[in-house]
Amino acid sequence: MSTCPSRPAIIAGVGPGTGASVARKFAQQYPVILMARNPDNYTPIVEEIEKKGGWARGISVDVSDAGSVERGFEEVGRLLGGEDKGGKVAAAVFNVGGRFIRKPFLELTQEEFEAGWDANGFPRRLPLHPRHPPPPPRLYPLFPHSSSPPTPHPPTLIFTSATAALKGSANCASFATGKFALRALAQSLAREFGPKGVHVAHAVIDGVIDIPRTKGWKVEGEDAKISADAIADAYWYLHTQPRTTFTNEIDIRPYVEKW
Repeated sequence: MSTCPSRPAIIAGVGPGTGASVARKFAQQYPVILMARNPDNYTPIVEEIEKKGGWARGISVDVSDAGSVERGFEEVGRLLGGEDKGGKVAAAVFNVGGRFIRKPFLELTQEEFEAGWDANGFPRRLPLHPRHPPPPPRLYPLFPHSSSPPTPHPPTLIFTSATAALKGSANCASFATGKFALRALAQSLAREFGPKGVHVAHAVIDGVIDIPRTKGWKVEGEDAKISADAIADAYWYLHTQPRTTFTNEIDIRPYVEKW
């Protein structure tokens, strides 16, 4: 497997919807490394980008499994040339949707409650680099160091989230606690790494996204679903913001959405 020709964008949670749109958008400017639990989700996008002259690779990763995440980032390291240093990734998008469970709290099993946390509560499953001291997160290639060469845009980390990160609806305890954790992680990382020039953003996607899985869903109003390509455009806009003007949280919703 060839090494990455330049700083890539990493998209975790790639499927035929938002992840694919984000991958296509960032592939216009960067090599892309795509992650999904099922290779069937990223393989068509990798092939599409490669046919158009881009550079793309896919890695099978289950973000709810620490060992899988560790192996995935070991593969990222190999694709980056094996150099164990920061400043080698242009952008990373955490687009894992998690498992949505709508059920009364007293009827939730332990597994159902933790399902929302395991994917969205990413810090619990984020392995640490084995070297000491100190052990930086496995996403260390994203974060620049003093010898990192300048880049056209600040290194960027974007979390795809939902309204549940702002308000926990009834019967959505599992999903809401996971999204609250994701937002807390984004805020903490923004405050820690923002002063070092890393742009961390939390994206609240409020509404039904227009993807193959939701084609048959009935919603009221014309253009009532969110365009996945438009989400990708918004993410690219976040990535290209200068460090004088970071947006750390963005709400994206269709005009008919009640909020």
